Amino acid sequence: MHALKSLSSDIQQYLIITGNYWVFTLTDGALRMLIVLHFHELGYTPLEIALLFIFYEVFGILTNLLGGWLGAIVGLNTTMNIGLVLQVLALSMLLVSPDMLSIVWVMAAQALSGVAKDLNKMSAKSAIKLLVPKEADNTLYKWVALLTGSKNTLKGVGFFLGGVLLSQFGFHNAVLIMVLVLLMVWLTSCVLLKKELGKATSKPKFKHLFSKSSAINCLSSARLFLFAARDVWFVVALPVYLTAHFAWDYSQVGGVMALWVIAYGVVQAVAPRLSGQKNANKKEGQRLYQWAVILFIAPMLMALALHYEFQISYILLIGLAVFGVLFAINSSLHSYLIVSYANRDGVSLDVGFYYMANAAGRLLGTVLSGWLYQYYNFEMCLWVSAAFILMSAIIAKALPEKT
Repeated sequence: MHALKSLSSDIQQYLIITGNYWVFTLTDGALRMLIVLHFHELGYTPLEIALLFIFYEVFGILTNLLGGWLGAIVGLNTTMNIGLVLQVLALSMLLVSPDMLSIVWVMAAQALSGVAKDLNKMSAKSAIKLLVPKEADNTLYKWVALLTGSKNTLKGVGFFLGGVLLSQFGFHNAVLIMVLVLLMVWLTSCVLLKKELGKATSKPKFKHLFSKSSAINCLSSARLFLFAARDVWFVVALPVYLTAHFAWDYSQVGGVMALWVIAYGVVQAVAPRLSGQKNANKKEGQRLYQWAVILFIAPMLMALALHYEFQISYILLIGLAVFGVLFAINSSLHSYLIVSYANRDGVSLDVGFYYMANAAGRLLGTVLSGWLYQYYNFEMCLWVSAAFILMSAIIAKALPEKT
């Protein structure tokens, strides 16, 4: 605590925000893996498992839209703390007896968790814009990349944690452990976060929820297809495919998913180096387009390997690794650009709108992941992923130059 006090105020706030985001992400990743594996064990079909996450994504869309407006009015510290306490409530809903864990009940808990997650994420990403000096684009890129990368690394740890907790303690006790940890984090956050962080100088009107910036709209559309491309094969189809076709147990599935997301987060954290350009670039649309086209190749090659039954296990694992590296660079560039393009006064409005599109992409990908896998196959999920990446690349190329 003494070491924390010796740091500058902005660094202190950055560390507190990052710490909140880290712990929240651990529970969010663990919860997703718990639900996928637990309900697959209970005999739910892939589509039914996907449906459990519909409200999570739908309410995430609404939360990003309204949360950005709310953050500009009441401050980002408030929206972040609301997110933490809502996650506690969502997890607590799953502590009921197994007989009450119906699809509707779990969907309701997931809806609350979706609100919590996107309030927390929107608050964390928006706050960085206010803690970095103006015109310091290189520093902004590094801070955003570090926050996003570390978050995704811990989300991977959360996947692994979810599998381990389910194996060692069972569903009920695993959820209870996460509730107790989050309560402690929420109480600490209420005391340490600045009260005025992120409030707009003038109160935004409700009509300002929708962005009028062509750059924000373009980025948001590209983000929607980018994340739909990931989730259409990764969220439901991949863990079920690994269990059904390779006869992997839950710890193995959770471990592979965890390692992928951990490595993905590490790559995101160092993306300013890997993307080949540390400084601001006016032709950001061309850079996004190029990286998306490279990413497009990965799911296409995996789909071809499945189609011709060529070394499926090896190609899938190698393709998974390559996709993770390339997707991390794409995602990190997107995350930096939305914060860079966002208006500093009321930054949460632009960031919230952008992550509304992000949530919409996850919703589309999640539902299609279960539906395509159940009624077609895993190969089809990969072909749709490739098509979505191509759409994202085309849209990103139209991004206007920074002025």
